[in-house]
Amino acid sequence: MSGYNELIKNFEKTRDYVRDFFIYGFKVRGDFVRKSARTYDDEKRRVESWFGDLLRYDDSIRGRQISISVDSEHIPENPLYQAFYSKSFTDNDIRLHFLIQDVLFDGRALPLKDIVDEIDSRYGIFFDEQTVRNKLKEYVSEGIIIAEKRGKTAYFSLSADRADVFLEEFNGLDDAVKFFSQTGEFGVVGNSILKAAGVENDLFFMKHNYIVHTLEDAVLPEIVDAIERKRFVSLRTFSARSGGAKASENFIVPMRVSASVQTGRRYIVGYIPAYNRFNSFRLDCIRAVKQGDICAEYDDIRAKYRKNEGRCFGVSFGERRETGNVEPLVVTIRVGKGEEHIIDRLEREKRCGTVQKLSDELYELTIDAFDPVEPMHWIKTFIGRIVKLEGGNAAARKLFDDDIRRMNEMYNGKGGETSDDIQ
Repeated sequence: MSGYNELIKNFEKTRDYVRDFFIYGFKVRGDFVRKSARTYDDEKRRVESWFGDLLRYDDSIRGRQISISVDSEHIPENPLYQAFYSKSFTDNDIRLHFLIQDVLFDGRALPLKDIVDEIDSRYGIFFDEQTVRNKLKEYVSEGIIIAEKRGKTAYFSLSADRADVFLEEFNGLDDAVKFFSQTGEFGVVGNSILKAAGVENDLFFMKHNYIVHTLEDAVLPEIVDAIERKRFVSLRTFSARSGGAKASENFIVPMRVSASVQTGRRYIVGYIPAYNRFNSFRLDCIRAVKQGDICAEYDDIRAKYRKNEGRCFGVSFGERRETGNVEPLVVTIRVGKGEEHIIDRLEREKRCGTVQKLSDELYELTIDAFDPVEPMHWIKTFIGRIVKLEGGNAAARKLFDDDIRRMNEMYNGKGGETSDDIQ
């Protein structure tokens, strides 16, 4: 029977667990249905060893809920970075990690056969050439080893690039890396450089830091690289509402990575050839990304996207097809005397909308968006001033009417038994 190990083999599983149980904090042990209760205990112990005092325990009728409780402006690094430093390795991995570097430490460039012979003669450990070749290939891709062709033979040497040397040589570089380690995108790279050089961040603390985005950095590099190379990508996604039970495969042409200013969530926006339309996918609902072939029509699709993005209030393209249209959403708002700040807010936050003055007190906001449901959360912040709402689609109007009805029932003491949230 295999015992508990703090190191992980499958980051995808750990990412899902940390997100659902420790970030969102709404799941308890009884909700863990993927494997046995023992698996839950092992995952729980592993994460507790990473986060330590940052965990909060709340007992409820459903069971104990465990979540991360952290004030980002008082911590020098994102605690979720620890998940990236816990990958498991084999005995051969750790042996070759040190032996290869020791053989090449004097600066020589050696072919594969000589490296294998050196390891055998120096340490009395024999590795077949394929095993050493695979490890060298891995380290070449990571920049640890430099490979150069001499005739038909590849020679390998240890890279002279070292984080501690660079940080000492270039004045102010350490401060730049400290700042980079706290940024949202790929901050784990900056954090890794600091750890390699034995340096700690003591300068930069982020007041508003969406640390959960760190869990998306495992899939983000492949997406960004595909955009740069103009390639198709295959996304393995799951439904957040199903708790990960419903999975699907999506073949898209990626356009850009967008962030919602309302929720803080990040999305990949892409073109779906099978449906001849654009769509967005939440990064935290993507389990894996695989690049495909180069898209010959990439520039034409991007031009079409640039034309379409002007009718997105946020990141949603709604249910629109190439031949479909959505009627503009028209909202009439009453602005009283001395409330000019409301007019300023309408102009500032309207995005793809337009504002027209109808009279001294009435203003008309028109939003011509693919998905009229998306701006509805913002429109309802003007509640009490909304005189009339027209257009859009049936779903948008129903959402508004239902929320007003339920809110009215709540204020009149008739909504205490419903569990529906006002959207």
